[in-house]
Amino acid sequence: MYRNPAYTPVTEQRQDVGCGDRVQGALYPWGWETPAFDDSGWKRSRTLDRGQPYGTGTGYDWVLRERDIPLMEESLQRMATLRRTEGGVAVPDGFLKGTTPLTVPAGRKVSLLIDQAFLTTAYPELHVSGGRGSSIRLTYGEALYRDGQKGDRNEVEGRKIQGSFDVFYPDGAANRLFRPLWFRTYRYVQADIETASEPLVLNDFYGMYTGYPFREKGAFESDVPQLQDLWTTGWRTARLCAHETYFDCPYYEQLQYVGDTRIQALISLYVDGDDRLVRKAIRMFDWSRSHEGITTSRYPSRVNQYIPPFSLYWINMVHDYWRHRDEPAFVAACIPAVKNILDWFAAKVDERTGMLGALPHWNFVDWPPQWPWDNERPLGGVPPGGITGGSSILTLQLAYTLKDAIELLTAFGEPESAARYETLYHRLCEGTLAHCWDASRRMLKDHPQGASYSQHANIMGILSDAVPREEQAALFEQLNTDPSLIQATFYYRFYLFRALKKTGGAERYTAMLQPWYDMLRIHLTTFAENPEPTRSDCHAWSASPNYDFLATVCGVEPAEPGFRSVKVEPHLGNLKFVRGQVPHPKGTITVELKKTKTGISGSVSLPEGLQGTFVFQGKSIPLVSGNNTILLSAK
Repeated sequence: MYRNPAYTPVTEQRQDVGCGDRVQGALYPWGWETPAFDDSGWKRSRTLDRGQPYGTGTGYDWVLRERDIPLMEESLQRMATLRRTEGGVAVPDGFLKGTTPLTVPAGRKVSLLIDQAFLTTAYPELHVSGGRGSSIRLTYGEALYRDGQKGDRNEVEGRKIQGSFDVFYPDGAANRLFRPLWFRTYRYVQADIETASEPLVLNDFYGMYTGYPFREKGAFESDVPQLQDLWTTGWRTARLCAHETYFDCPYYEQLQYVGDTRIQALISLYVDGDDRLVRKAIRMFDWSRSHEGITTSRYPSRVNQYIPPFSLYWINMVHDYWRHRDEPAFVAACIPAVKNILDWFAAKVDERTGMLGALPHWNFVDWPPQWPWDNERPLGGVPPGGITGGSSILTLQLAYTLKDAIELLTAFGEPESAARYETLYHRLCEGTLAHCWDASRRMLKDHPQGASYSQHANIMGILSDAVPREEQAALFEQLNTDPSLIQATFYYRFYLFRALKKTGGAERYTAMLQPWYDMLRIHLTTFAENPEPTRSDCHAWSASPNYDFLATVCGVEPAEPGFRSVKVEPHLGNLKFVRGQVPHPKGTITVELKKTKTGISGSVSLPEGLQGTFVFQGKSIPLVSGNNTILLSAK
């Protein structure tokens, strides 16, 4: 064991994930990883005996378990272009290609702004020689700023970089490698170099991309090329937000939040099919539950934080997994936590209204500007009644989740619990309609008092079936066309699209993607947390189109729990042709369809041992293993 004295934290610019590295090359134990290195002065490792773990008297050994996910990927990733130089140094054309070194003369200050061309998560590796007494500061940015604001992500003129950075002080020897202790997230990297009495040679500079080793087994194509751009950008977004756990964002918090993770898990299952990180996330949130019974909002985390609606999304995650994977023992192990969470909410139902009463903690729903984080509202993203009680959104989210929970409890042999929760479900729906339905506008308001109306409340009114089914299609038309309603942002549009699909409007899905096209228009290379101005340029909850291209447009979904059979119900909308691939535990599902003058034609291929049904405009035909020819006329 050895404490490396070369490292100290950069405290001037702290990010959510901590500090950058300040590395003194003269103090670094160069060559420590080689067999010839003399480590005789290092402390020897020892076994910690029972009763003597970290201190004394705790009475148990360290509890370790076998790693349940693969090691992270690492692959060399060259940086694309040099966008700006200062200090009068000519940079060779081959420098970023790794073929020609760059020499910075003694006594110079030089600045290099390098553009990766797309956002990435990587360990930057800088190889240098000489330069004793010099300093190299590497600053990492998702975007460049003017007056504190981002803009077109390609723009450099008049903009500067700001954010996290590392500092390296070479010791003057040859072929020294600087690599930070943790990966960095960047599109832009600025190297600010100051040399002393010796010239400094930059032999090479590149990144070692890292992330969970997902593979793009799923695929989507259509006759609209822009949709392919959305697919590529969404998959990059999802990949950068998946490492040892799922992340909300790679540049800032790097925390696994339930609300984000539910969407990320579905993307993983549909594009790669690897379910190991999904299972790990479900388990970890179960482990995070407090004495109250609800999950933390994010886990693992050094600071406990509770967002009660996210505990409900965890139940939806368990239900999603039950639908997509035939692993009953794994799902059964989650049932006690499902009941604990529901009981926590059930105890907070107002007897007078039948709606949720006052709720502790941070009852975040979404990030519309009408629910700001300011001095008057110390908890942003919380709708009216989200703390004091009477929120139609939160009440109906509980009802929506109860539908999934009742299915789980029924399937896993708990009919009495299912019946009890079904009674609660009806009570919530009836209470919310009685107190929040505006008969004149034919929609739900956010709270019994006041005049706040949102897409969110009506989305949950549809998904929960609190609003009668015969009224849901008309209600969706209103919430989708009335700009006076508080609008769902990227995150909650996932649920907007669930309501679209439920009300029979999925043919319009591809026509509702303008917010994603707007991000591409300003040259984002990943999908952002929020519409501009946004903090995070990469937030995987915004990558939901990658799921919907396959589950909604191509229409591939489980027909029964465990994905033991498949339903293919495509919704091409304004598309003339689609081709999709979806990984399944038994193999690959392939869908290739095109519109004809009278209906739809093409093929669906199912792996051996899988059967299903193809549905189109109310007509259905059976699907068998192997290739199935599709030829159906419209109504």
